[in-house]
Amino acid sequence: MTQADVSGVDVQVHDTVIVSDGVPLAARIHRRADAGAGPQPGVVVAGSWLTVKEQMPDLYAARFAEQGWTAVTFDFAGFGASRAEPAQTELPYRKMGDLAAVVRALRGSSWIDADRLGVVGVCAGAQFALGAVAAGLPVHAFAAVAGWFHDLETVTPFYGGAEGVAQRLATARDAARTYSQTGRLLTVPAYAAGDPDAAMSLEMDYYANPERGAVPEWRNEMSVLTWHPWLTFNAFAHLPAVTTPTLLVHSDEAVLPDNVRRVAAGLGRHATTMWAKGAQTDFYDQPDQVDAAVAAVVDHFTAAGRSS
Repeated sequence: MTQADVSGVDVQVHDTVIVSDGVPLAARIHRRADAGAGPQPGVVVAGSWLTVKEQMPDLYAARFAEQGWTAVTFDFAGFGASRAEPAQTELPYRKMGDLAAVVRALRGSSWIDADRLGVVGVCAGAQFALGAVAAGLPVHAFAAVAGWFHDLETVTPFYGGAEGVAQRLATARDAARTYSQTGRLLTVPAYAAGDPDAAMSLEMDYYANPERGAVPEWRNEMSVLTWHPWLTFNAFAHLPAVTTPTLLVHSDEAVLPDNVRRVAAGLGRHATTMWAKGAQTDFYDQPDQVDAAVAAVVDHFTAAGRSS
């Protein structure tokens, strides 16, 4: 167990393991030291693609814990300390299954009020959480912070248009053949500014800066296998099945704001949108954006708990 001081509040961090489909997931429970033994409202925080719990999830969890919530972060299978094969591979439905396993485990915890348990997805974690909610994730509320939601049409411009997508799908096909025949996993950098082969090639201080996202626990690699499930994923296909109260915290300066509007429209009365200020990675760790998002999520989850 470790301790973190958040705005003068003593937050204890308890490392644990939660098993998902036979894979031990490295998890952390963030809880105020003065919480006692009884249940608190709970929140699971999922970060962006290719990330680990020590990046944006732990930061948000500390803020939620300060507010009196038991907050849980974890490494998805194949990332960070959750060792699984294929590693460093974005497999949306594996991630949804991991979220479901974590939520199931927490619903049986004496520290958490199962009727007040929500899930927060930051960036791409939001579209995987949305899919898990659509599949029946037993949470009372959902929130997306700077949520990345895509389908093939809207993600294509990020990768050089139709030609760039076709090239990446071809490399994924070859990588899958290599993996199935030899067990060798082909990788590219997760982040490398100016490298067209990297998963993220635009200049982003967050992933380049050790004081922000370039933490020791983060492995700057992406399996080439990722390209097919990532590019062909359709977040919008899950909208019709979602009835969970949803909050969308976003900005017109963040990624794909029109897709967030599309999600809100698809969810209708089940969605509330809060438009803030700030670029995409500002919502990962900058105090103004993080504090505003946490306050909005706490209000949303509290209101959803009263109405359930």
